[in-house]
Amino acid sequence: MSGANPWRGEVTLVIDGERCVMRLILGALASLEAALQVGTLVDLVQRFEGGAFSSCDVIALLGAGLQGGDCPVAPEALGAAVIEGGPMAGARAAAELLARAFVLPEV
Repeated sequence: MSGANPWRGEVTLVIDGERCVMRLILGALASLEAALQVGTLVDLVQRFEGGAFSSCDVIALLGAGLQGGDCPVAPEALGAAVIEGGPMAGARAAAELLARAFVLPEV
């Protein structure tokens, strides 16, 4: 996904025809922990790595990424939004957001 700076933890996703650059900032990560009722974000990472994540996890992660990014889509509107590439593209972007929050990109 182009337009994003992986060194800043950014991920790009097209939502309702608008290219959105998302990023997980510290406050959004804290809200995410509370909203998803995970012990730690490592628990959430393990859910994604194990394929045991839910659509609520995906929406929460994308919403948190929108908070930290520069996107015209309100996090509350995500449930009714059209994501280019469908739900799988949204899930991939959510997983990538989570990974980029904790791992430096490969050079």
